[in-house]
Amino acid sequence: MASQPTARFADITRSKIFVYVAVFFVSFLLISNIGATKLISFHILGMEIYTDGGAILFPLTYIIGDLLSEVYGFKSASRVIVLGFGVQILASFSFWLVQIAPPASDYQNQAAFEAVLGIVPRFVAASLMGFLFGQLLNSYVLVWLKKRFGENALWVRLIGSTVVGELADTLIFCFIAWTPDIIAGNVEFGSIMNLTIVGWIYKVGVEVILLPVTYVVVAAVKRAEGIAPKKARIIA
Repeated sequence: MASQPTARFADITRSKIFVYVAVFFVSFLLISNIGATKLISFHILGMEIYTDGGAILFPLTYIIGDLLSEVYGFKSASRVIVLGFGVQILASFSFWLVQIAPPASDYQNQAAFEAVLGIVPRFVAASLMGFLFGQLLNSYVLVWLKKRFGENALWVRLIGSTVVGELADTLIFCFIAWTPDIIAGNVEFGSIMNLTIVGWIYKVGVEVILLPVTYVVVAAVKRAEGIAPKKARIIA
């Protein structure tokens, strides 16, 4: 009779690394949200491709989310995800209060502050909901695959969970953020579909490109936490 696959997770109550991973996760999330206020364009093969500053670091939140789920399990990862969600709400509320506060008579940068950190409620809601459900789905799928198939084939868990999580994140964000403009005729449905598909492919692509780095980091953390398998296998 074939043995059942085993899945090992570290105990966060004994971990000296978990808190640092959680801090990096929340930090990358906040930095990405601020960076996302700047649109960026690249000219590649005669085409102009648009993205935003958040694309630089935001995919790394999914990689760290994968690390949290793979090493510490869904329960611990979901706590950090909800913490990141709460910190985002706090940051948005704080920026809104600063934005509406009367500027000093000699303060000349109110318009610049609003342009970078000004709060647009619909887009804040879209970002928050996309992040929360996308990250939770990403974590759940990764841990489900690990419990079902064991420690081998880490690449399947990493890519599979990212495909599902990033798709949910992108769809939810674009639906909440852009549906009113589509209905009002301010933007074409096809343009938003293009933005959705390109954004999803890009985020999953970053996961694939950084897969070797993710492997090294996950292996190092597992060794530090004392749950590394005797023989690490990349492909089952």
